Amino acid sequence: MLERTYNIPLRREWLKVPKYKRAKKAMSALRAFLRRHMKSDKISIGDYLNKAIWQHGMRNPPHHVKVKAVKDDDGLVKAELATAPVKKGKAEKKKARAEAKAAGKEEISKEKPSEEKPGEEKPSEKKKEPKKEKAAKAEAAKAGNKGIKASEKKKEAAAEKKEAPEEGKKASKTKKGKKEADSSKKKREEKGPEKKSSEKK
Repeated sequence: MLERTYNIPLRREWLKVPKYKRAKKAMSALRAFLRRHMKSDKISIGDYLNKAIWQHGMRNPPHHVKVKAVKDDDGLVKAELATAPVKKGKAEKKKARAEAKAAGKEEISKEKPSEEKPGEEKPSEKKKEPKKEKAAKAEAAKAGNKGIKASEKKKEAAAEKKEAPEEGKKASKTKKGKKEADSSKKKREEKGPEKKSSEKK
């Protein structure tokens, strides 16, 4: 397994193409550099490296990129940004968990059990309420605080709707529409009942 870190110059290559092809050319230059220096045709570019090149769009790739390249026994070259976070493999994660568990057990065995008072309960021994009871208590608390106010508001709204004339319903819900409806209603009241055209003659 071969592992190397390179600072790859990209500017010379992407200056040879039009602006709208620069990032693509930078990627091909990166592959060509790794092919030449790692002596392999199988190249895999990591996510962080790809995002670093395309970060500012296709017209503005970086001038240089610091890359960590690892060549497997099969000849596959995996290239990743040198500052990218390292992902742990499954085997490493299992080892870390096993070590943490072993360290935790040793600490527990070293500590002496604390003396308990007869009136105190351990947190693990506390009685757990069923979910249905908790939900019922929560609903009761909400109803106690907001239930009265909500029902009063609903009653007031219903009373206002009954009192409002039909013309008010036709008017738009905006403030201007309501004002216009109120002003036209006042004018009609001042004029009195309207006469039909047949009655005038």
